[in-house]
Amino acid sequence: MSSLSEFQLLAVLAQEMNMRKASERLFVSQPALSQRLQTIEKEWGTKLFIRSQKGLSLTPAGELVIEFVNDVLKKEEKVRETLYSLQSGVSGTLRIAVASIVGQNWLPEVLKKYVDKYPQVKISLMTGWSSEILNCLYDDQVHIGIIRGTPDWKGVKIHLFQDPLYLVDREITQQDQVLKTDRPFIQFKSDSNYYQEIQDWWMRNFKTSPKRTVVVDQIETCKQMAFNGIGYAILPAITLTKAGQSIFKIPLVDENNLPVARDTWLLGYESAFQLKQVQAFVELVKEHISESSDQ
Repeated sequence: MSSLSEFQLLAVLAQEMNMRKASERLFVSQPALSQRLQTIEKEWGTKLFIRSQKGLSLTPAGELVIEFVNDVLKKEEKVRETLYSLQSGVSGTLRIAVASIVGQNWLPEVLKKYVDKYPQVKISLMTGWSSEILNCLYDDQVHIGIIRGTPDWKGVKIHLFQDPLYLVDREITQQDQVLKTDRPFIQFKSDSNYYQEIQDWWMRNFKTSPKRTVVVDQIETCKQMAFNGIGYAILPAITLTKAGQSIFKIPLVDENNLPVARDTWLLGYESAFQLKQVQAFVELVKEHISESSDQ
């Protein structure tokens, strides 16, 4: 039976599908890696990878073995996490998946405090759309998910903050000026519920589509284009902390004259919140939010 170190070797090979890249990650030479792979394949009694000029590809047997290897490594990590939680102090790995906008604009300050306070903890961070974060939680890939919107989540759910939306531009100072400008409305790709929220607000106020639109793939690109006067955009307050005096911000309000805002939530399963590194992170997040609200 292969050892855990050999399982890790197979997992890296399956991730990279390239002998050179895998050898660099594993800190071994390519010949040594090739020899170890041959030994492992002899143990399994079958070929696991096929080499070609393009790299590696898995055989059908290899696919089965890698699936088994990944399951074993995931279970090993869970056992280690439990062992760490039984020890004094906070250690282990904290696995977080976070909506990209929060990961770029809010989380770095929190993580800085966390790693300073708990240097023994390793951080594994994934970013993406909120729908992708939820999938990571459902698949048990992470301990904590931080998402935008209103989640349908049955586990632990902690509200972090509400983030008002603004129409942002270097020229437009009042909402009704939007219909008079020929400059484009710059939009960024996002989850469907966020997109629909913006569309609903727009049609409720203007009853017609924008004259021109530019769609970009990242919110940071959208922000920089608006900040540089290319067009106007609708952006959440979390992205506008360094907007400067030359940027006009018009708050969006709904039909009841209440701010249109996005909620940010911290989610996880009850079992994850029993781990010391998770408990420490949640407590630090609560302290950070309390300190921010007092400022």
